[in-house]
Amino acid sequence: QVQLVESGGGLVQPGGSLRLSCAASGSGSIFSIGGMGWYRQAPGKQRELVATITSGGSTNYVDSVKGRFTISRDNAKNTMSLQMNSLKPEDTAVYSCYAYIYLGVLRQYWGQGTQVTVSS
Repeated sequence: QVQLVESGGGLVQPGGSLRLSCAASGSGSIFSIGGMGWYRQAPGKQRELVATITSGGSTNYVDSVKGRFTISRDNAKNTMSLQMNSLKPEDTAVYSCYAYIYLGVLRQYWGQGTQVTVSS
């Protein structure tokens, strides 16, 4: 079994920064990770794809976070991060990481979600 565990959410003032992390682990399992990314969902709004990163490190961002958020990954450690700077109240949402993982078959795995609240 493989799990994605997120960390790093919280409350921050507008203009502040947070760093979210997502770690893949599997007890004794040998697996490989393809594309990864982050979604977010604010109350009453549709889920939004925020940022993606390929296994080779190519990245994409939704326009609203370009220049403020940076997605990265460490393939040796099976981790991914989302550095969020210049946060705005409209960034408030539950952020969830995902990863396409091959463990016999390729499937999408999800983290548990972490709350990010930007408020003064």
